[in-house]
This record gives sequence, structure tokens and C-alpha cells, in this order.
Amino acid sequence: MSQITIPIPFDWPQIATGTPYAPAAFAFVQNGLGYTNELVASKVANEYELDEFERHVNGQQLFMGLRDCAIHWFGLLAPVVLRHWGIHRTEDFGAIVFKMVSLELLRTSPQDCEDDFRSVFQFDDAFHHSELADRIGSNL
Repeated sequence: MSQITIPIPFDWPQIATGTPYAPAAFAFVQNGLGYTNELVASKVANEYELDEFERHVNGQQLFMGLRDCAIHWFGLLAPVVLRHWGIHRTEDFGAIVFKMVSLELLRTSPQDCEDDFRSVFQFDDAFHHSELADRIGSNL
């Protein structure tokens, strides 16, 4: 998934209309994509200038980045916040991403599909207390 680089004021409540997700969930996914892109880019040698499609992340990378982002921002409350927004499974992130794609807020590559988000991890395992403590202790 790639972010559009032109700053656009988003109407998150309108975007979330007709979905089981809170508007904040859409804003989180958009911000989490930027967070994930930074994580992925930081792993690539700095001497290479990457264009938008070379910075593309797949569904599994995005889920891992969103998980790390949630833990970084919300700490032990990450699973509580996500559930409050209606996010209970990795598939929920996929539904949010592809809703944003349908509204042309994000772009995908031809290889991307919602199945990329199916059962990436058991949500409860990814946000289990011991996993959270390990991730918080590692400073992500």
C-alpha cells in the first residue's frame, strides 16, 4: 500500500460511514502506513533513493507496522484502543485499507488483495500482555 503524498484534509467520519469502524481507525491506518513506510525505509541503505512504488509495503508488513505503531503510541492499551475502534482481527485492517483504496486515498499494487490481511496473526496473540511487554521493552 502506498500513501498519496499530496496533503488532503480527510473527513474521517464520512469515510467511516457504512463501516463498523470508528473514524479514528481510518486515521490510525493512514498514520500507521507512514510509520510502517519509515520502518521499512530505515532498513534500506540510505544511499538508495526509493520512489513511491519501491517503498510499497505488503499487507503483512503493514499489519506488523500497524501493530508496532499501536504499541508504540498506546502501550499496554493498544488492544483496548483498537477494539474500541472496531478492530478485532487482522482482516479488519484489510477492510479499512481497501475501503480507503476504493475512495482513492491509498493505492495498491496489482499483487495486493484483502486476503493479504487474513489471519496474519491471531489478534489476541499479537497483542498478548507478554508480547506487549517485550515490544515495549525493546523500544520497538
